[in-house]
Amino acid sequence: MLNLKWGLAALGLELSAWSGTWLLAERSDAALLSYLLLHGAASVLLSLALLPLLPQRLIKPRWATLALMAACSYAVPVAGFAGVLAAFIILRLYRRGLAVDAFDSLQLPEFDQNQQRQSQFRHAGMVSFLGNTRIPVQARMRAMAGLQYVSGRTASPLLRSVLSDPSEDLRLLAYGMLDNLEKRVNRAIDHELNALQGTGAQGGQGLQGAQRLSDLYWELVYQDLVQGDLRLHAIEQSLHYCQQVLQQQADNAALQLRRGRLLHELARADEAEQAYAQARQLGLPATRVLPYQAQLAFERRDYARASALMRELQQWGALPRLRPVIDYWNRS
Repeated sequence: MLNLKWGLAALGLELSAWSGTWLLAERSDAALLSYLLLHGAASVLLSLALLPLLPQRLIKPRWATLALMAACSYAVPVAGFAGVLAAFIILRLYRRGLAVDAFDSLQLPEFDQNQQRQSQFRHAGMVSFLGNTRIPVQARMRAMAGLQYVSGRTASPLLRSVLSDPSEDLRLLAYGMLDNLEKRVNRAIDHELNALQGTGAQGGQGLQGAQRLSDLYWELVYQDLVQGDLRLHAIEQSLHYCQQVLQQQADNAALQLRRGRLLHELARADEAEQAYAQARQLGLPATRVLPYQAQLAFERRDYARASALMRELQQWGALPRLRPVIDYWNRS
C-alpha cells in the first residue's frame, strides 16, 4: 500500500527546494547545495512511498529497485520527480484492468487418422487400414508398397485380404505382389531341382539339396503363398524331401519338428504327435514344441492334455505372443 506520509513529505521537500526566495534571488554555491540536498531527500522519500506499489517479483533486491527509482527522479529536475509519480499511478491503474490467466491455451493441430509415420513401418492396424474404403486409394497403395520390405509371413495375409477390395487398382497391386513372392520361391525351387538332378540324391550335396527343397516348399505354405491343391502339393513335397533327409540324419531335431508340422497340416495326428515327441527327445527346446503339441491336443478334443501342456508353458517367460493364450488356459 502507498505510504502517504512519506509521499507528502517528499512533495513538501520538493516544493521547498524550489520555493525558497533566497534561492531565486541568489546564485551561490550554498543555494545550489541546499537545492540538491532537499531534492535528493525528496527523491528518496518518493521512492520509499511508491515502492509498495511494485509487484514482489520486481523488488528483489530491494535496495537496487529503490536506488533506480531515486536516481530517475533525482537526475531530471521537476520532470523526473513528476514522471516517476505519474508512471506508477498509470501503471497501477492499467494493470488493475488486466485479467491474468492461470494457464495459456493453445490451438490443437488437426489430427489426421490417415497420416502415417515416415520413419518406421508398423504392422499394427494394417488390416483395418487396408480394408477401410474411406481412406484414399493412394494412401492405401503406399501402405501396400511398404509391405515389400516385411517378411512374406506378415505380408501375404494382408495382401490376400485386399483381393476382395472394391478398388481394382488395389486388387491388381495385391495380386501382382503375391505373384512376385510366389515366383521368387518357385524359381529357387526350380534351381534346386535342377541342381539335385545333376548331383543325385545320394551324398552330402544331395542331402543339402533335399533339405533346401524341403525348406522352400515349406516357405510356400508358411508364407501362405499357395492355396487349395497347390498348398497340399507343397506340403507333400516338403514332407517327401524332409523324410529323405531324416533317413540319413535321424537325429536332426529341427527337421523332426518340421516333419511333425507337415503331418499336422495333413491331419495325420498320430504321426505328428510322434514326431513332436521325438523332436523333444532330441533336445529341441520345449518352447518350440509345446505350442504345437497343445494345438494338436485341442484339435483332437483332448482338453485335459491341452490344459496340462499350457500349464507347462506357463513357466517360460519368453513367449509374449502366446502369453494371453497361456493366461486364459491357466485361469479356466
